[in-house]
Amino acid sequence: MKYKLGIAAALLSATFFAGAASAKTFVYCSEGSPEGFDPGMYTAGTTFDASAHPVYSRLMEFKPGTTEAEAGLAESYEVNADGTEYTFKLRPGVKFHTTEFFTPSRDLNADDVIFSLERQIKADHPWNQYVAGTSWEYAAGMGFPELIKSIEKVDDLTVKFVLNRPEAPFIANLAMPFASIVSKEYADKLEAEGKKEQLNQMPVGTGPFVFVGYQQDAVIRYKKNADYWGGAPKIDDLVFAITTDAAVRYQKLKAGECHLMPFPNAADVESMKADPTLTVMEQEGLNVAYLAYNTTQAPFDKVEVRKALNKAINKEAIVDAVFQGMATPAKNPIPPTMWSYNQATQDDSYDLDAAKKELEAAGVKDLSMKIWAMPVSRPYMLNARRAAEIMQDDFAKIGVKVEIVSYEWAEYLDRSKAKDRDGAVMLGWTGDNGDPDNFLDTLLGCEAVGGNNRAQWCNEEFNALVKKAKVTSDQAERTKLYEEAQLVFKREAPWATIDHSLSVVPMRKEVSGFVQSPLGDFTFENVDIAE
Repeated sequence: MKYKLGIAAALLSATFFAGAASAKTFVYCSEGSPEGFDPGMYTAGTTFDASAHPVYSRLMEFKPGTTEAEAGLAESYEVNADGTEYTFKLRPGVKFHTTEFFTPSRDLNADDVIFSLERQIKADHPWNQYVAGTSWEYAAGMGFPELIKSIEKVDDLTVKFVLNRPEAPFIANLAMPFASIVSKEYADKLEAEGKKEQLNQMPVGTGPFVFVGYQQDAVIRYKKNADYWGGAPKIDDLVFAITTDAAVRYQKLKAGECHLMPFPNAADVESMKADPTLTVMEQEGLNVAYLAYNTTQAPFDKVEVRKALNKAINKEAIVDAVFQGMATPAKNPIPPTMWSYNQATQDDSYDLDAAKKELEAAGVKDLSMKIWAMPVSRPYMLNARRAAEIMQDDFAKIGVKVEIVSYEWAEYLDRSKAKDRDGAVMLGWTGDNGDPDNFLDTLLGCEAVGGNNRAQWCNEEFNALVKKAKVTSDQAERTKLYEEAQLVFKREAPWATIDHSLSVVPMRKEVSGFVQSPLGDFTFENVDIAE
């Protein structure tokens, strides 16, 4: 992907970070490069942190530090009696960003909302394929094309969503990054100029920061949006210093070259806590790491083979080696902090003898397979290569030969979706909205095959349970359905569930106002730096 805006690498010098100018510059040592800047097209938290959160806003927003959806660009909404019509009143006077490449002539209105969502759910929309191969994976995973019957403009500041069925997580889903509202006026300008792809390269939104420029794999710059509807940020400039190595991020943090970093090496956390110049925040992560088999390919299409392999994985060893104990082995596909977590699920025990015998009973001998290991740190898996090496050793003990493969992050995410993918993929998920649907249907539903469902697993019994839960308003009944779905998942074993991790965020002592998100987001509209 080619980006047209760049800024000099010299911006990463110590002089820049020291901030000789009076303006407050906050530097975030991010863990990777964004796939693009149109959040509707992607699913990675790295991309959302660089696009959805600084640049854009949504109809609903998550209250900082919670999974509670509150008013965003919509100051209020009403729902009809049967839960199939949602009418949103938009905030008046919300300004789109003025940049070197675009000057808006009007405030946000209903046209922007309709454009932002319809392009994702209508295959014949002129912006549905403005970037080749666009899948609008989140909208599809949330079932929006089938769920939304129409989006209607009542007036400039009123939008009505008409649904084909009730949808319990609908309001929370509208607070997710993929539902960010883009400028239709900007899109119209780009279309007239024959520059549609620029929407994904040079973004314009209504969020707390205005995009300035991106030097690929190096740095992203933003400036504060003084007209932000939520109140202007306290910092003047925001810089993402892209630093893929966790040890290097830590060195930059200690040297004062960045103010905050994600995903530290577990072995460094104790020294961070002992450093008087740093603050370390911690909380239980709403996440899971997993190894997804391709259940459409032999011999992984046999549940007996998947179960046998799961019994060969020493999850305790992974937790100890990768997280230094700052994680717990996972048995379910949702974290234990989430409502409807099934405590009664029985995990596959680590048993090499049983694993070897079950493979033999399934007629599998001399198996060779690939394990894909992520090239970047994620909250749910700080060092995928190390975890893959442990699995490689474990599988060797039952006669299975493993080749570890990896790709650049954006390519990894894209390639791993393929239905004919060769190998078991290590990935994970941090909840987007606090609802079990966001794990169970988004990652394992039939509609997500070829997308977020990296196991390519379509089980009708499981799918019926999660679909029924989605249209049920009573949370107690939804809980029962999700608990049953977890039992089906465990019986069929499309994944090896690996861990749920603790979320750890180190920052400089002079930083204030940062709120740790249970959703794993890194947002900076409320941060400040002591002089």
